[in-house]
Amino acid sequence: MTHEYAGHYGAKHPAGTTYDPALAAALEERAADDRITCAAAFDVAESFRVAPLEVGKTADLLELRIIKCRLGLFGYAPEKRIVRPAEHVPDDLRERLLGAVVDGRISCKACWEIAETLGLEKTAVSGACEALGLKVGLCQLGAF
Repeated sequence: MTHEYAGHYGAKHPAGTTYDPALAAALEERAADDRITCAAAFDVAESFRVAPLEVGKTADLLELRIIKCRLGLFGYAPEKRIVRPAEHVPDDLRERLLGAVVDGRISCKACWEIAETLGLEKTAVSGACEALGLKVGLCQLGAF
C-alpha cells in the first residue's frame, strides 16, 4: 500500500479484478475504520487457506489499509514504523539474511522464515536488516 495509492488501493489492480465475497466479508469483519492489521489479514489467509497475496489484493479492492506490519515497517502511529536498527547482528543471522538477498532486497517471507528458524521475533530480524542496510521488499500481502 504505497503512498501513491493511499486511499485508492484498488487502482493497483487491473480493471475488472474480482475477489471472493466470503473472503471480503471476513476481512471487513476484522477491519475497523477501513484498516486491518497485518496479523488479522494473515489470520484470514490461514482460515481460508489462501495465499496472503490474495488477501492483500482483496483488502486493496475493498480499500482497506493494512496497518501494524509484523516486521514493524509500516502502519504505526504516530511514527509510522517501529523497527529500529539492531545494535548487534549475530553472525548466523547475518549469514542467513545476506544469503536470502535477491536483486538487492530480502523478501518479507524470507525474514519471517529466518525468524522462525532462529526462534527470533520478526522485528528482531527486520532490525537486523536495518542495521545491515538491507531493504525488505515483496510484502506477502502486496503492501509494498
